[in-house]
Amino acid sequence: MFFISKFAPQNSADFKAFKMKKDIHPQNYRVVAFKDMSNDEVFLTKSTANTKETIEVDGEEYPLVKLEISRASHPFYTGKSKLVDTAGRIDKFKNKYKKFAK
Repeated sequence: MFFISKFAPQNSADFKAFKMKKDIHPQNYRVVAFKDMSNDEVFLTKSTANTKETIEVDGEEYPLVKLEISRASHPFYTGKSKLVDTAGRIDKFKNKYKKFAK
């Protein structure tokens, strides 16, 4: 099933009159290293992200963007889920409701 936008050209005559917007995409794409800080995996891709840090990968220096989570550590992609208890939330909960235990 296909859906056609009411704004899209409907026939070849309309298509010839349809103009794309110019100069809306950035021109400063470059290879950037993205580093997943939870497992230290680094991957390279083109990006316009601004950063002051750099990293050396395979003898080449690239701008570095640090990530908290990526495809390498996200539970949806890895199939693994883990419980993160950074502030002792489980212990706080158990202590708070201990008086109600039978």
